[in-house]
Amino acid sequence: MHLYRTTTGFYVVLNHQWHLLPESDFDALLNHPDLAAHLRHCIESSPAVAPLAPDAWLAPLQTQEVWAAGVTYFRSRTARMEESKDAGGGTFYDRVYEAERPEIFLKATPQRVAKPGAVMHRRSDSKWMVPEPELTLVINASGKIIGYTIGNDLSCRDIEGENPLYLPQAKCFDRCASVGPCILVQETPPPPTTAIRLDIQRHGSSVFAGETTLSQLKRTPEELAGFLYLDNTFATGALLMTGTGIVPGDDFTLQTGDIVNISIDGIGTLINSLD
Repeated sequence: MHLYRTTTGFYVVLNHQWHLLPESDFDALLNHPDLAAHLRHCIESSPAVAPLAPDAWLAPLQTQEVWAAGVTYFRSRTARMEESKDAGGGTFYDRVYEAERPEIFLKATPQRVAKPGAVMHRRSDSKWMVPEPELTLVINASGKIIGYTIGNDLSCRDIEGENPLYLPQAKCFDRCASVGPCILVQETPPPPTTAIRLDIQRHGSSVFAGETTLSQLKRTPEELAGFLYLDNTFATGALLMTGTGIVPGDDFTLQTGDIVNISIDGIGTLINSLD
């Protein structure tokens, strides 16, 4: 089942059939005691309605913060070591990759999240920016993973590489994140064979494409969610990006007008452009 937040309400989609939900509060919906059972009941008890076009889709969150885990893929570990070696921080990322404790940081507050199809922001003091395609966990207030969506963790590699302590500036700014287009609601995580694909279009042509699978993710979703909620509370839940295994080469940076397409099997495609 796929859960959409839109300009006209909340919908559950199964087998391409859209059903309008009775809720008016997305926070309350995400924290339903048994969300999956509730959505199945709504499908069975309500008629199908006309599908909503992508321009009506909103980011599938309301008051939830977006957090992120770093260095969870070997490719990300290598890229981070390369970009920060001149600043003396190269070994930090190798240590995080091997450590019991993951790197977890605040990525975006809700007002900093761009909806699907919206324009994301190229930070003015960065000359080396890349998108980071990530499976994103949707977690309720009690710490239970209730679903999965797609995240774009827009990152300034030059700012983070200059000094690892600059990570908050490299990661968190206006329209620095996007999530969507929907939430895949299911009780088990996507299988390890699940593919994550990134394609960046510029002037109608692909300038970068890459692919990985969840089998390359070093840590489990439950492990990452457990560390996020360790001695921490989220009144309405949180979203947690799980890291990226696709990193464009050192000679690539995003440009104004680029269109970023991130697809994850079973969820869909998240599309955003850059200002």
